[in-house]
Amino acid sequence: MGFNGVFLIFFAAFVVVLLLGGWVTRKWVTGSNDYFIAGREIGLLVNIFGVAAIGFAGTIITLGPGLAILTGFWGSFGFGVIYGIGGLALYGLFFAPYIRRSGAHTLSEWLEMRFDKRTRTLVTIATILGLLGIMANNVMSMAIVTTSFTGWSLIGTLSVIFAMFLLFTYIGGFWAVTLTDFIQMCIGLIALPVMLITIISKFGGFDFIGSNWPGNGSYWTSGIAGGQLPLLSFQYPSGLTFIILFACFLVWGNNYYWLRVSSTRSERTAKLSFVFGALLLVFVPILILALTGLYAGSAMGDQFLPYGTVDPMAAFGVVLKALPIVVAAFALLGALAASISTSTTALIGASSTAVRDLYQRYYRPNATSKELTLPSKVITLGLGLIVWALCFYPGGPLYLFAFSTAWLGAPSILVFLGMWWKGTTKKGAFYGAVFGISATALFTILDLTKLIPLGQYTHVGVVGLAVTVITTVVVSLMSESDYYTKKNWNEDLRLPTSLSDDEKEVLTLIHYGYNTMAEISDMLGVDSSISNKIIEDLDKQHVIRRRKYSGPGFYTFYIPSNVSPHLYLKEMGGKFASDQLTEEDYLFLEKLESGFVLLNKHLQENNFDSLKASAILSKLIKQGFLVESGLWRRKVSLSTSGKDILKKYTSSPTVAEELHAVH
Repeated sequence: MGFNGVFLIFFAAFVVVLLLGGWVTRKWVTGSNDYFIAGREIGLLVNIFGVAAIGFAGTIITLGPGLAILTGFWGSFGFGVIYGIGGLALYGLFFAPYIRRSGAHTLSEWLEMRFDKRTRTLVTIATILGLLGIMANNVMSMAIVTTSFTGWSLIGTLSVIFAMFLLFTYIGGFWAVTLTDFIQMCIGLIALPVMLITIISKFGGFDFIGSNWPGNGSYWTSGIAGGQLPLLSFQYPSGLTFIILFACFLVWGNNYYWLRVSSTRSERTAKLSFVFGALLLVFVPILILALTGLYAGSAMGDQFLPYGTVDPMAAFGVVLKALPIVVAAFALLGALAASISTSTTALIGASSTAVRDLYQRYYRPNATSKELTLPSKVITLGLGLIVWALCFYPGGPLYLFAFSTAWLGAPSILVFLGMWWKGTTKKGAFYGAVFGISATALFTILDLTKLIPLGQYTHVGVVGLAVTVITTVVVSLMSESDYYTKKNWNEDLRLPTSLSDDEKEVLTLIHYGYNTMAEISDMLGVDSSISNKIIEDLDKQHVIRRRKYSGPGFYTFYIPSNVSPHLYLKEMGGKFASDQLTEEDYLFLEKLESGFVLLNKHLQENNFDSLKASAILSKLIKQGFLVESGLWRRKVSLSTSGKDILKKYTSSPTVAEELHAVH
């Protein structure tokens, strides 16, 4: 059997698995909250694979071996370290805790919380355009690689790929995407090591590379033509431009990484999954792809520029042609799976922004999560069809990718400054986004059309970075800052004599342990921009305090000791309230005494919102009353403390009265 036959069998099996996964996960989607962020149920191992799967994409498959041929091992592996450690791992350590506590489903939603509506709208449009373009580039690039091996029609191959991933994404949403990522990484973690072992068996160890590496330099630091990767050059490629483009722009300002944080069960899961996902990505796919490039340069160096006619970025495909058919077909399937999984993640990132930040906000602001399920699926399908059309963008994938990345630069800067510099103002953020996006897009067009060959001097990303930072900082310093940056704003400690019903409800939630913005928004069932406004009003009245006014503590609250519960509670729940348990909390514990199945049945029968249920379970886990488990969907059981608290109130003669008082 030839290559096409073997690859077709692998590909057909892969398609069947994906469609079955979409069919299974459809049952887990009860509303738009499940469709876009999986009801905040994603566990640690699954999200580790999800984070790594996003990075293991068509871009890495071409750049990894290609950079090794051009700049040596450290040029290629250094790129991976910058993206993986400098981008993903640092995102997990410094951004994920803040994002998870904020409760914002999308990056654009957070921009309204931190700044204003116009900044949210502007970045929403930019995000959608950027993600659609990047997704089209990714799919088109891998379709070209596939057709170069199989000889199949490019349009036919694209159509089949799109029909497949649109179908299972339409059915299962983020759950289906997560399953795809998991399967893709399983394939990759088998296919790439098998490929490397086969390459070593065929050509030999590092002695072979050392004795056959073209040029006078070492294969560790120099390419086949003596090229090296500069560290601090403003021209692309260099260590500095890699940091700007692949650590800053592509990660910090990207909505699908934000979704990966929003969908996790806890802040700890979000943080650790990015750190471990980065390590997995760097030390398996990226390391193996760099070594593949070294073997390609050593064994087939005369085929690549400047000695031959083949672009070094095609090295992955060139190496596969030298391997046994089964190994080559399996490795190509791994590459195609990587492209598809990243594309579906980008699609769900774009559609979540379109639904939550445009459709719901302007057309159906009062729609429930369940009512938004069908519109979410339709918008996802529509955006997917737009991507199919973008694959035939004039100038090809290179032009499309360069223009698309322009839209992600400004959001990444606003995320960094908005989280860590409390002096960033609403006007500063808006004008920073306007000028940053405009400058990057304009100079990208001028550079690609050769009207102004900016690439001879620097990369357009550097220009976009400089314009965004300078504009945001200068305008922020010249405009009115937020209330909490003003001197002595919190010295007047006079408390209000009355509060609105919404303010009382939020204070009650904080009183019972729901003390992060994410928990409050999920319990209220509202966009976090709404709960954020209530929190700001309470903060200005000195009724609540933030743990800190920058970083993750910005979205963690507590009630000062001088605020009497009688201001927001009609009557205290006595002993029951002292354990920070509401009636709903206690009901969850009672149901779990008979097993998790009974609680699930209760939630289904009462159409309980998935995010509210997740918030209650997370709070009870945080209090030590529950123990968490479950690889895919979260499962919980009573801890020793949970059993004790049930005994405590079951044996009390005043339980019913206390439950009523708390309610």
